[in-house]
Amino acid sequence: MDNPDSRPGVRAVLFDRDGTLVHDVPYNGDPEQVHLVDGAVAALERVRAAGVLTGVVTNQSGVGRGLITAEQADAVTAEVVRRLGGVDVVRTCPHAPGDGCGCRKPAPGLVLAAAAALGLCPGDVAVVGDSSTDAGAARAAGARSVLVPGPRTPGAEPDGADHAHAPDLAAALDLLLAPRAAR
Repeated sequence: MDNPDSRPGVRAVLFDRDGTLVHDVPYNGDPEQVHLVDGAVAALERVRAAGVLTGVVTNQSGVGRGLITAEQADAVTAEVVRRLGGVDVVRTCPHAPGDGCGCRKPAPGLVLAAAAALGLCPGDVAVVGDSSTDAGAARAAGARSVLVPGPRTPGAEPDGADHAHAPDLAAALDLLLAPRAAR
């Protein structure tokens, strides 16, 4: 039996899609415009190798705004997932900012739904994203978060994440996959 203190502190890592796993193309409805950020494939491989589940949680307000269809948003997400080698769960909010839904980050709905689909408590989950909305959704759900600022991240946002921020996906995973005894 393995030592529980040597296992990672989280059982699932949920990643934001745009700006975190892929270069952000506003309201992208074209899978051909999917370009993974440096280190995205290695990050997912590392999480899987640690025995930790993976997921994508993404706001897609272009659907609610009528700029792209749900099918286009889903096709882009499917291409991201394909290029990453698969994930265990995907949850998408198709609503516009003013719709008042409970799934649009920073509301907790996407994180709670992903955790439930994985059979986990939100406290066993971490969210990695490039926006305070990602950190806010994690916090509201009772999950951990790490902010990885990108080109579109406002300068004041790193304070919103549990682990202030990490310069890239690899550093974010250093924080999240450290054995419990090391934290």
